[in-house]
Amino acid sequence: MEGYIYSDNKKTKSLKGKSLFDFADTLSIRVPTSCRRNGECHECIVQISEGEDNLFSKDQSEEFLTSNYRLACQAKIDNEQSDIKFNVLRRQPKILEDLNFNKIKLNSNIIIENNSVINKYNNEILSEKETPIFGIAADIGTTTVVCSLVNLDSGEIMGISSFENPQRFGGSDTLNRISYETTKYPGELQAVIISGLNFEIGELCKKFKIRRAHIYEMIIVGNTTMRDIFFGIDVSGVGQKPYKSITQLDLEDGKVNTTSVSKNALDLGVRINKNASVVSPPLISCHIGSDVTADLISIDVENIEDNFILLDVGTNTEIILGNKNNLVAASCPAGPAFEGGEVTYAMPGYDGAIEKFSIDGEDQNFSTINNTDAQGICGSGLIDLLASLKSNSIINELGVINNGESFFELKNTNGIKLSRSDMSALAQAKAANYCGQSIAIKRSGINIDDFNHLYLSGGFANYIDVENAKKIGFLIDAPNADITKIGNSALNGAIIYLMNIDEREKIESIVNSIKHVELETDENFFDHFVEGCQFKELKVM
Repeated sequence: MEGYIYSDNKKTKSLKGKSLFDFADTLSIRVPTSCRRNGECHECIVQISEGEDNLFSKDQSEEFLTSNYRLACQAKIDNEQSDIKFNVLRRQPKILEDLNFNKIKLNSNIIIENNSVINKYNNEILSEKETPIFGIAADIGTTTVVCSLVNLDSGEIMGISSFENPQRFGGSDTLNRISYETTKYPGELQAVIISGLNFEIGELCKKFKIRRAHIYEMIIVGNTTMRDIFFGIDVSGVGQKPYKSITQLDLEDGKVNTTSVSKNALDLGVRINKNASVVSPPLISCHIGSDVTADLISIDVENIEDNFILLDVGTNTEIILGNKNNLVAASCPAGPAFEGGEVTYAMPGYDGAIEKFSIDGEDQNFSTINNTDAQGICGSGLIDLLASLKSNSIINELGVINNGESFFELKNTNGIKLSRSDMSALAQAKAANYCGQSIAIKRSGINIDDFNHLYLSGGFANYIDVENAKKIGFLIDAPNADITKIGNSALNGAIIYLMNIDEREKIESIVNSIKHVELETDENFFDHFVEGCQFKELKVM
């Protein structure tokens, strides 16, 4: 009996004693490494989806990895007669590459003056010779990392790339990563995300034939946990009382005048110019990070006089609403159910993910990303699926399958199913979103009919069917609001922050004016949550 190694829709015959890295070479799958495959760099992390028992046990170099994660260079075949399936944590998610911000005046912090490269903020000489000047903007999401290379002399956005966040072995959400970081292997999550970014920066440099040393500034945005882990800031206070970043506590104590962060690239281990700064914009609150600050930069919030709602949809969904003179913010701990976690066949937006789904009588229709064989369902597909099941009376408002079955199986998908427990996880994730929207709208004092704009931010939100999202109560209907999908506005905002130093002072004052709503302290929170768990159109309570 022969066993096979499967990855990226390819297969090759299994051989005892060979490593998964060897098979990746055979299958022409690129796996990052900088230690010559001796297990020291921790860059070649892979996830075993089938056949983990057919590998030799983890050795000391892999002790930091949880559950079904291994180092490709160390995971070797023990039983060659059975199949093994693995994924490299560098899959390219489907992202929106067209950036949606208006052309702005280039006023970079990095300039050329007197034949030298200068940091305008502190007048530091970064290079005594005149060279090309570039910058990196990066959005570190819990699930996906997206970065862009920018020419700071011309303002040209040269390229955008993305990869799966390699921190996944530490948990699929921020609370699990905080627990991993503070109780198990401190510093490991920082190391792997910096290694991942270094690899991606290297790929961008190769593609556009530039030198790393000519990248003189880097802007990082992300939720509070992701940002602080990246900068090596203790995150224990984010996950437990006082539920605040150290940067917030320092601001309250008068030690600093902002929650923005700036560190030297060399000190962080980021492989760009050794004198470059790595900077992150200020936080809005503990659970509303610099990525949402970047969202506000992207939509030019300082000039919005009409009432708007901005939803940044992801593992944590953030909501900002009001107008430039009255802004309210809330964070919804939705969890990863719509982002590839907690649901049996859920997956992020990679090749093979079902992204659209409908039912027409006895027929089921679906499409996958890049039209490859169906491997799972991403967030937009899950919303379509739930809406179709509800519209066709296959499930009731509680997510119970009406014919008494324990699961619904999708046709022509090689066994992809949605179980009752999956629907429960999706209902709770959806309910968290509803709580944030409903409570924040009530706290703002603005009637739902008086909102003029609804901005949907995030890669996931960009691909959802809005009407289906309303049908299942994922989105509250704002009847008079124009709906605009703004893609990865966090990356857009990070790029603007990189390109124009004036934006940095403007956003500081705006952030300080935002009223943060703690959802869990609302006396009607439980009622909102119970209402939000139902698969039906929902209104503000």
